[in-house]
Amino acid sequence: MIKHHPSDETLFRHASGTLEPGPRIVVAVHAGGCPVCAGRIGEFEAFGGSLLQEIEPEEMETGALDRAMAMIEADSSGRRKTAPAPRLARADVGIRLPEALEGCGIGPWRWIGPGVRWSRVTLAGDVDANVMLLKVAAGRRLPEHTHVGSEYTHVLKGAFSDARGRYGPGDLDEADDDVQHQPIVDDDGECICIAAVEGQTKLRGLFGRLIQPLFG
Repeated sequence: MIKHHPSDETLFRHASGTLEPGPRIVVAVHAGGCPVCAGRIGEFEAFGGSLLQEIEPEEMETGALDRAMAMIEADSSGRRKTAPAPRLARADVGIRLPEALEGCGIGPWRWIGPGVRWSRVTLAGDVDANVMLLKVAAGRRLPEHTHVGSEYTHVLKGAFSDARGRYGPGDLDEADDDVQHQPIVDDDGECICIAAVEGQTKLRGLFGRLIQPLFG
């Protein structure tokens, strides 16, 4: 059972297209398996559509439609055929990935510390977005950290806990700059998450400083 969801503000920003690409893909992964949040996004999209219908239309300039149609026709007749965008490389990370990640590049697991590995997720529309998969061994503690902005972490497998509660498969942890925490993975199995930051994660301790560049 999913117990932790994105805030309504985040779901509204997702629906309106104002959420940054990294957090947006993490929320999309969550909504793909959470009917409650998928429904809320649909409600916000419908609300935005109703607002557009209420906006008073602007009168078009004389001949504006003819000029627009002429430009479309000229573009269609002179357009060069282009090759489709190359498919981003996808490594086998050992789990079935959510449908929302279809079309994303998936890097191989890389060691960053005892019991901790990461895989870079590359977005087709924004290759600079800082999105990653994290795989943490059973019982392992992640570095204590806080945030400048917000951190979005969706659990794909296993579970972790911090002072605020326990997060299992399907849960999304949205942590803002008021949160300072140290996630601890359950003892009965590894935990795999997809994570993105809107802002910056501030890691503490020696290990945290060593891997800080991965988190921006």
